[in-house]
Amino acid sequence: MEYAKLCDSEYRFMCVIWEAEPVSSGELVSLCQEKLGWKKSTTYTVLRKLCEKGYLENKETIVSALVSKEQVQAKESEEFVERTFDGSLPGFIAAFLGGRKISGEEAEALKQMIEAYKEV
Repeated sequence: MEYAKLCDSEYRFMCVIWEAEPVSSGELVSLCQEKLGWKKSTTYTVLRKLCEKGYLENKETIVSALVSKEQVQAKESEEFVERTFDGSLPGFIAAFLGGRKISGEEAEALKQMIEAYKEV
């Protein structure tokens, strides 16, 4: 699937679905009204758009995600680092930390992640 960026409201909508899936479209309307303050028409409009983009499937009034939250987060993060830091992961981490100190435990966890993803 070609990645189509989600706007903030689409991402919030996807979060509701990831939490509840598979979910009936009627229940989705109720959840979106409760969690997002949306009307029925807004829910169905965004649902249709995300089905067209390939993020969701609405089969026999049951809505399911075709893309996981982790996949979306990974792609969004990748695009953010590329756009904002010219693809520099060290630049992103330095900006993210903003001069604050991290615990030894956090530093060790980061080292382990780096080792796991390091090219050989």
